[in-house]
Amino acid sequence: KGMALPQRILFPPEKICMDWHQRQRPGAGLLNLGNTCYINVILQCLTYTPPLANYLLSHEHSQSCQQQGFCMMCVMEVHIRKVLYSSASAILPGVVLRDLKFIGEEFEYGRQENAYEFLRCALNAMQRACLSGSSDSDISSQETTIVHQIFGGFMRSRVTCLSCQAVTDSYKAFLDVSLDIRAASSLTTVLEDCVTPKELDLKECFKCSKCKKKVAASKRVTIHQAPRVLTLCLERADQWTGKKISKFVDYPEYLDLRPYMSDTAGEPLLCSLYAIVVHSGDTCLEGHFFCYTKASNGLWYKMDDESVDSCDIHTVLGQQAYLLFYAR
Repeated sequence: KGMALPQRILFPPEKICMDWHQRQRPGAGLLNLGNTCYINVILQCLTYTPPLANYLLSHEHSQSCQQQGFCMMCVMEVHIRKVLYSSASAILPGVVLRDLKFIGEEFEYGRQENAYEFLRCALNAMQRACLSGSSDSDISSQETTIVHQIFGGFMRSRVTCLSCQAVTDSYKAFLDVSLDIRAASSLTTVLEDCVTPKELDLKECFKCSKCKKKVAASKRVTIHQAPRVLTLCLERADQWTGKKISKFVDYPEYLDLRPYMSDTAGEPLLCSLYAIVVHSGDTCLEGHFFCYTKASNGLWYKMDDESVDSCDIHTVLGQQAYLLFYAR
């Protein structure tokens, strides 16, 4: 209700399989060519995202791809297959490194970059690849690609007039959510704060369509439609000082999204943690990225460039996480 319906569905959601088609040991580690750890961690987290890996391993995209030149979906298909089926202990993500400028023009080979920025650019590049040949689609249809069907959700922003209680709703698609952790000790407290109504300050004064004037109002943002894979960034760069926020924020292995939804009634909406990215270093502009991912055999591994070592869930939940990946 209130959201524009897509004129056509570019990828039918019923074709998405959230569980691994086949179970095996983890694949290869990734060689670091100097400051490429920020690329390696995101590639590993995407490789172990079951619905994305299932789709790309099926060759469905490459068999029908019409794209001339660079295609991020084809690049990811080649990469995931190479990682999961290589007999080598570590491989070079050569195709990705070669095409770095097409993924995000701000990335400079050999320079330390941010893993979250690389994730956003990689997802956007995959989205562009899915829209190749259907650029005439309306916005709502563009939000039905396989990328949006996996990573995409919708936020609802509800502004309530404090004089007459009239509500105005607006909706926005998202592929990831960035969270302010300065005042938080746990992920659940951050999410609770996000969905708590905030009074708009007078600078943002809201013109009520019923009262026909500018009035005091409150705004509440909720998840209106949950993604199949929820990607969260715990912002560790302080916006005011630029310093790194090096504190532990508690996060669960299983997260119920129901309390943060527009509709809080109904069954729990459970998500399970399957990957995290950690940044080590004193500032956000330097240091090192590594990750923990759950392989298709259901076991956890620490993936630090070329090394892939088994670990337990307690180790995973004890990290100063930067990015969290949850799958429904």
